[in-house]
Amino acid sequence: MKQIAVQGIVGSFHEDAAQKYFSEKIKVVECKSFTSVCQLIDTDKVDFAVLAIENSIAGSLLKNYQLIRDYHLRIIGEIYLHIQMNLMAIPGVKPADITDIYSHPIALQQCVEYIEKYFPNAELHEGMDTASAARYISEERPVNAAAIGNLRSAEMYKLNILETGIETNKKNYTRFLILAKHGNPTEKANKASLCFEVGHFYGALARVLNVFAENEINLAKIQSVPIIGKPNEYTIHVDVEWENIENYERAIHQTLKSVSSLAILGEYERGEVYLHDQ
Repeated sequence: MKQIAVQGIVGSFHEDAAQKYFSEKIKVVECKSFTSVCQLIDTDKVDFAVLAIENSIAGSLLKNYQLIRDYHLRIIGEIYLHIQMNLMAIPGVKPADITDIYSHPIALQQCVEYIEKYFPNAELHEGMDTASAARYISEERPVNAAAIGNLRSAEMYKLNILETGIETNKKNYTRFLILAKHGNPTEKANKASLCFEVGHFYGALARVLNVFAENEINLAKIQSVPIIGKPNEYTIHVDVEWENIENYERAIHQTLKSVSSLAILGEYERGEVYLHDQ
């Protein structure tokens, strides 16, 4: 049975992503931090890991880009989950009773408009993940508090749903990367994650991006990540997609002439987007 490291506990969105990506039965290994997830992969204590990398509302998780590079991990897949947030509490608690709300900081950010409209004076408590918030409410049974999380965690911890779909953007999704210590070559690969550095002069980045355009390579994402200890210098992360593998290989060869460094973090099959409720 494959062991999969996730940040958070069973019932979290990370665990949800792991269950959907791997078709076979898996053993989920709970981790308190993203760093712990990467350490388990690096030390061969798990087979794979699931790591959130961006959210359509909260944006990119820059620290996770850094962790992938620091631990020399390989991206072997991806999955997008539709994120539906729900307000939940122990039986008997009503919205008018709520003075405290618990959840993951990104989840709170995703629901900020709802919170400001209906609970402007509530004290917000940031935790490890949404499932942990649900478990806390279930175990401590506060009569003036609620958690924000997915439907699965409400079911697991026997909480009542007070309001469903409270996220600001109903097309809210999170992209999760599937990580391994070593690459997983596949003939189905049609997407790659790259990172590179360019010289600090006029047009340096544009020259690289034009290479992809000239070879009919779709630039799905571009993200600059500050280089620690080097002010005004950045590593550029890009996700590229292609229809013709020869175009991609030619683009990589040409790109090498215009960058000071280039790393292929992974070549994999473009992920599915799950748009049903979680």
